[in-house]
Amino acid sequence: MAANVLNSGRAIEVSVYVVVRAFVRLREMMGANKEVAAKLGELERKVASHDETIRSLVTAIRRLMNAPEKRYRTPIGS
Repeated sequence: MAANVLNSGRAIEVSVYVVVRAFVRLREMMGANKEVAAKLGELERKVASHDETIRSLVTAIRRLMNAPEKRYRTPIGS
């Protein structure tokens, strides 16, 4: 913007510097977002497998909680 108002070499240099810094910062932010997206994907995969494991554990616990059927045995020695 300074280069548009001020017609000097220094103003152009500063303007280019600001634009380059902005693009470098944007590239860094995009790189960080890719890392976050990758870690989020990895976390989702882990949670999905944990959900299935937890579901099977709950099912097993419920089966164990059900009272076993009473079996009538004959006394020993009869």
